[in-house]
Amino acid sequence: MNKLFYFAIAILLKGLLSMVTTTKALEPYSSVDTLSRRYDLSIRASQIDTQAREHPEIDFTFTDKSGKVMDLEHASVDTRVISRGKLVIWLMDLSPGLFDRVTGYGMHCIQVHYANRWTSVLGMQKLDSGKYWGAIRLEAATGEDYSPLVNIPKPDCIMERSLQFVKWLARENPPGKWEQFLTADGKGLRWDKVIMCGISHGSSTAARFAVHQKVDRVVMFSGPRDRTDTWQSIPSATPTNRFFGFSHVLDLGWTEGSYQRSWQMLGLEKYGPIVNVDKASPPYSNTRRLITDCNVDNNPNRAHTAVIPGHSACKDAEGRFIHENVWLYLFTHPVDQTGE
Repeated sequence: MNKLFYFAIAILLKGLLSMVTTTKALEPYSSVDTLSRRYDLSIRASQIDTQAREHPEIDFTFTDKSGKVMDLEHASVDTRVISRGKLVIWLMDLSPGLFDRVTGYGMHCIQVHYANRWTSVLGMQKLDSGKYWGAIRLEAATGEDYSPLVNIPKPDCIMERSLQFVKWLARENPPGKWEQFLTADGKGLRWDKVIMCGISHGSSTAARFAVHQKVDRVVMFSGPRDRTDTWQSIPSATPTNRFFGFSHVLDLGWTEGSYQRSWQMLGLEKYGPIVNVDKASPPYSNTRRLITDCNVDNNPNRAHTAVIPGHSACKDAEGRFIHENVWLYLFTHPVDQTGE
């Protein structure tokens, strides 16, 4: 009797173990863990890497004149969401609304401190006098010497600061599985998993870098600009069907024709017409050129930032953002599906 009882228990346990093993094997890859939640982390670039330096000559510093910290970097991941295995590198100031959406799409997101205030220091006249815009952006991104007007070494460029930040996140936030974005030797990022993204100055720098370095995708809000430069037309390391742009038609960059010029020089007209998202539905003719004319009270400054989720973005009568589908499209639309 006892032998039969223990034999039955053994068979039952074996069956349960088999069920657990099978279920785990069928699970899609995700960052899900026993502490599944949204993780938001931040740390100063100067704390991560002792080689990081200030460059006050181009207003690239760890603190501003009032003592406000400028080199604080931010990262977010939601381990409750199935991971898409993509890392979004956001250029410009932290955008909590955008981070909320990106992590909700199952993506990891970081915002890095990089040189982006040199425009006002160097002056528009000097920058417009030659092909300096793209060269400075590329130096800020790679730490290599591309421009005589600035000196941005490797520890202070976007590539290195992103690498150091992800390595820190891999150590400090194991549930986030940030190590998936590092190369096998840990000496670089998996750029094939990276989405470069930015607004305004950050949009232009993201695009310039992607022309130089192949990445998974580029999302350009209110940009690129650089109206006197021609880097947009050189052969791109990132296939141009992977570039997505979104602008408001009252943005000065649009009314002066800068964004249209950059989009055309990048060759985005090959992938569909310019589509007004307020008069169309997803997938917006599978295009790469999206615009909006939503009500911004005729304010060009508000129009400039109305394309990302935030206080300037347009809402419906119920107070809901009207461009949720657009943001999802920009980050997740299959790159092999294009318009004509």
